[in-house]
Amino acid sequence: MKLVASSISQSNPNCSSFESNPNCSSFESNLSSQFNKSLPSWNQLKPLSTKCNFPKLTHKWKQYQGINHWEGLLDPLDDNLRWEILRYGHFVDASYNSFDFDPTSLTYATSLYSKRSLLKKCGLENYGYKISKYLYVTCGIHVPACINKFFKKLCTRSSLIGYIAVCVNDKEIVRLGRRDIIIAFRGTVTCLEWLENLRVSLTHLPGLVTGEDGVGPMVQKGFLSLYTSKTSKRASLQEMIRKEIGRVIQRYTNEPLSLTLTGHSLGAALAILSANDITTTFKNAPMVTVISFGGPRVGNESFRKQLEQKGIKILRIVNSDDVVTKVPGFIVNLDELESNKDVSVGIWSRWLYKYTQNKIFHASIREMLPCVMTSKHIFIWSKIL
Repeated sequence: MKLVASSISQSNPNCSSFESNPNCSSFESNLSSQFNKSLPSWNQLKPLSTKCNFPKLTHKWKQYQGINHWEGLLDPLDDNLRWEILRYGHFVDASYNSFDFDPTSLTYATSLYSKRSLLKKCGLENYGYKISKYLYVTCGIHVPACINKFFKKLCTRSSLIGYIAVCVNDKEIVRLGRRDIIIAFRGTVTCLEWLENLRVSLTHLPGLVTGEDGVGPMVQKGFLSLYTSKTSKRASLQEMIRKEIGRVIQRYTNEPLSLTLTGHSLGAALAILSANDITTTFKNAPMVTVISFGGPRVGNESFRKQLEQKGIKILRIVNSDDVVTKVPGFIVNLDELESNKDVSVGIWSRWLYKYTQNKIFHASIREMLPCVMTSKHIFIWSKIL
């Protein structure tokens, strides 16, 4: 693993167009067969980490949550931080393992397990957390009725995207040095989520004025749509998070708290949007940290500055060969932005094809965690450029 203690950019949009489904082994194998040869077995690795006596953080917990941008912990990677990254990665993995991928199932796009049993079913019963809320995402794309009639399940607008879990075990709270609140997100799964990913133009965040640069904070349109869209029967992801986080903060207001958002690919983008929204909505918000796995770039330079000003700490873990974490962000020309208009990324597919030279690869969460463990093929960045 090569660790770079340097700045990263959340600037410019990116599209998780080549994300592999962890339940589709043949597809995943075709994309990353060469990379997988260097990895230890996931089934052999996970028990080692889940049974590990995680390090006691106590008074140093803010350091491991990024209060100093993980200075001195990345190169070489601090062992305590390594275990914390793995631990949060397991919560992301659980968001995949609990998802019903079968479009013929009556529970398609929902959870296979109840809130009470999910962590146990996913092997995390000893982690000391309790799920307080399931989170659903709604796509803003409206499918024509003629298509929806024949592909109703595949055109499902709302689906389970993750959950909120609160540390409730006294021993774990002592180990961590605080009560931790986790928001975990999976990556892209449904057809409409793929289509939202392709909406790579930049759009202004609602309710924000134009900044000094004349542009103001902007984020990828598809990501924002997934975060704010709702139906008559389903609240938006934004509304669900605001309501539940407000309740949890109020309940535990008199004790040390941390809020850790973690996700893979699309989930990493939603984690950043959620972190920004939480710190905007709650003036008494606890320390907010994002642990991002294979995350795309989310917004423009003004959005980056806004994240920094709010004190949001972001640790970005990417595979060195993962094209999704690199494009199309490199090719947005900020000089071409026009005020009060969505900004088109332009035609990037030819550049992407040339860049990858027929090697399209996007690491799944199950490929990334072994890399963190074995120190191969992974870049870990702190700060926001």
